[in-house]
Amino acid sequence: MTVDKPVYLSALGILSALGRGKDQVRDNLFAGLQPGIVSRDDLLVDGKPVFVGEVKGTLPIGLDSLSPYSSRNFGLSIAAVDEIRAEIDAAVFRYGPARIAVVMATCTSGIAEGEAAIIESMTGGSLPADFDVRAQEIGSTSEAVACYLELEGPAISVSTACSSGAHALAMGRRLIRTGLVDAVVAGGADSLSRLTVNGFQALSALSEGICNPFSRNRDGTMMGEGAAIFLIEKQESEITLYGAGASTDAYRMTAPEPEGKQLERAIRLAFNDADMPLDAIDYVHLHGTGTLQNDAMESKVISRVFGSKIPCSSSKAQIGHTLGTAGAMGAAHCWLAAQSNNEERFLPPHIWDGEGEDDMISDNLVSMGGHLGSDAQGIFMSNAIAFGGNNTILIIGRSTQ
Repeated sequence: MTVDKPVYLSALGILSALGRGKDQVRDNLFAGLQPGIVSRDDLLVDGKPVFVGEVKGTLPIGLDSLSPYSSRNFGLSIAAVDEIRAEIDAAVFRYGPARIAVVMATCTSGIAEGEAAIIESMTGGSLPADFDVRAQEIGSTSEAVACYLELEGPAISVSTACSSGAHALAMGRRLIRTGLVDAVVAGGADSLSRLTVNGFQALSALSEGICNPFSRNRDGTMMGEGAAIFLIEKQESEITLYGAGASTDAYRMTAPEPEGKQLERAIRLAFNDADMPLDAIDYVHLHGTGTLQNDAMESKVISRVFGSKIPCSSSKAQIGHTLGTAGAMGAAHCWLAAQSNNEERFLPPHIWDGEGEDDMISDNLVSMGGHLGSDAQGIFMSNAIAFGGNNTILIIGRSTQ
């Protein structure tokens, strides 16, 4: 039975094209910078350059005992959990390792390593000696993180396309509220791979340059990579995960239902779950991929539900589309904005060319230096919209005293 009690986002580990660690990501996010957006010519099969959001620097490789999980995806995951290792260890001391779950979202897992292994087998006649298929199994992400942290609670992997990260956080909250566990390490990790980049290219969904969400000139999205992992627990802390709502319309495999009826349903479910009125919200972190269909549909829903005044922005032009991690990244950007150390109360700016389109939410988009008013409580909504009409909404904000 679900117990009506608050659940808190106690700690965050993060790395993306914006940087590594909360401080660097926060500073670059609010400054509107794009330090990890690069052009690469080694991803598309035709050799055409494509812009992506890339994590810079080397990644940890883990212990020898975890070598079957070795992949860039695992390295991203380890880097994120290492940032909050002290908080996780404290939770283990409080609750015990059997009372802490891991819920991880991913779409790619170790598929890039699988690509490299197949290429080697085609040229050399056999797979590399150190290749282990477990590295590219979707379920390996949560299993690897649980093993790395020596946790004994449930280890669950979520892969619902671009809503996966938000689903992972919602699932973590539910596990705590039902009393199955006392804390959850939850979030997502996804790495760049040729499979995903070429897949989006085959759908004519990639932008020619840096993506340009909600512009009249938008022409597609831009792939990215990274990890955003939270410690979720019942012990009170500064940021609360107030509510979550999800829906699926199965309209099409790769296109949203144009009117966004099920997205609106997910929004209303989230507010009902949070026991909040719609006007309690101060800011919306948009999914905002930069594709023609997503942005048009999302604009309709935001305008229909909230009107023309609610501040909104998408971070895709700064980090790219991080696939299964996108929902966790959106939540992370809300978390950073809600923190008390954001003294100026900055909101994530919307980076685009400034050329709006009729019937789009151009007037809502946050400009550089945009911030909350002093009377705003700091309650944010994060949208995650996925293939297959899969939608997940999170309500996040400062904890009420």
